[in-house]
Amino acid sequence: MDLEAQLYVVATPLGNLGDLSQRVRDVLSSVPCMACEDTRRTWQLLSALGVPRPEMFSYRQGNEEQVTRRIIGLVQAGTPVALCSDGGYPGISDPGYRVIRAFAVAGLPYTVLPGPCSVELALLLSGLPTSSYTFKGFPPRRPGALRKFFEQERALPHTMVCLESPFRVVASLKAALEVLGNREAAVCLEMTKLHERVMRGTLMDLIEQLGTRPLKGEVTFVVAGANPKFDHSDDEE
Repeated sequence: MDLEAQLYVVATPLGNLGDLSQRVRDVLSSVPCMACEDTRRTWQLLSALGVPRPEMFSYRQGNEEQVTRRIIGLVQAGTPVALCSDGGYPGISDPGYRVIRAFAVAGLPYTVLPGPCSVELALLLSGLPTSSYTFKGFPPRRPGALRKFFEQERALPHTMVCLESPFRVVASLKAALEVLGNREAAVCLEMTKLHERVMRGTLMDLIEQLGTRPLKGEVTFVVAGANPKFDHSDDEE
């Protein structure tokens, strides 16, 4: 497959290789250079697909400015480059925004190859309203900043989607309960993988269900917006 000399922003599977489109397979099989969040993870993906190893280099938080210049230089010299994160879209709570922004500002060619995304997947699995939503990324760790993080959303009607560490999700849910009240929510674990699990209920229900049990894998949680229909604080009172 002959590729144009541009940046290919590639969405990779969250876990299930069956979610990889033929278009993405074709590009990954043909591109001579890849900028990867983790070259080992991307090489595992390519090996599973039977794709020969191209030139691969790391693009991560800490080296983004330097590697952005490298990617721009390659494309300007006529070499197609693929940008891949460990799962989902590069630039969505993963490294990638800086190089995408640099290409947009400079008017350099780039395209996005659609694929799996934990944000929309969790939103639909939650069973909460989808007409409008806010993606907040990872909540801050410090208690004061975490409380402010949720206070910004307290009066807004949008469903909220967040990513979280399995070790911190209970702390984040407790902060959400304190600030937002006992709203309906969902916790999505290991989406698209063998042990995918979705827990739905109120924030209080979810905190009780999760308890102190150790969790593993990727976590995305969803909280209803400011709507009396989805707020059960009065029920508890």
